[in-house]
Amino acid sequence: MEKLRELWTMYRTPIIIGLVVLVGLVVVIGQRAINKQSPVEQSPLAMDATSSSVGSVVTTGNHQPQRVCVDVKGAVKHPGIYYFKRGARVAEALKAAGGQLPNAEMKAVNLAKELTDQQVVYVPVVGEQVSSEEGQPIASSNANDGGKAPVNINTASKDQLCQITGIGDKKADLIIAYRQEHGQFKTVDELTQVSGFGEKTVAKIKDEVAV
Repeated sequence: MEKLRELWTMYRTPIIIGLVVLVGLVVVIGQRAINKQSPVEQSPLAMDATSSSVGSVVTTGNHQPQRVCVDVKGAVKHPGIYYFKRGARVAEALKAAGGQLPNAEMKAVNLAKELTDQQVVYVPVVGEQVSSEEGQPIASSNANDGGKAPVNINTASKDQLCQITGIGDKKADLIIAYRQEHGQFKTVDELTQVSGFGEKTVAKIKDEVAV
């Protein structure tokens, strides 16, 4: 014990310094170990936050669809629904639908109009009554003709005459026989001169026929 006391008395200061240094090293090493683990544990949260931030930017910037859906109808070779890049024109829609038919009335179609989503591109036939809204052709609004052009009773065939409401084979033959005997109709009301056509009958089909 005397020797230990002598050694403690002689080397007390170095021993204390050494213990302090040792404790300091343990603290530093422990802190470094904690710092190395922290990024690994927190990185998923950081990545989630970053992904959410990027995702919100992308969603905000792309609020408009990059394509438009268009319904092409009427006198075209392949009517149907087509998709185009935003900024495409009506001319591209007609090309995608195979082009217009020979009897298409292209004066009613604005080929330069920019396509919009859910738009109907309607191509009428020659002689079909159409109205135009903002350059977009629309089918005839006549309520009694179902969107069809009036039938010319002076030039219509038997099949065409039979498409008129209330006219069958017999009445169609009577109209054709009247034309052959008396020449062309001057007015629609002249149909009352044909057997089987009274004033009420003619009034009902007046919007479906023409001379």
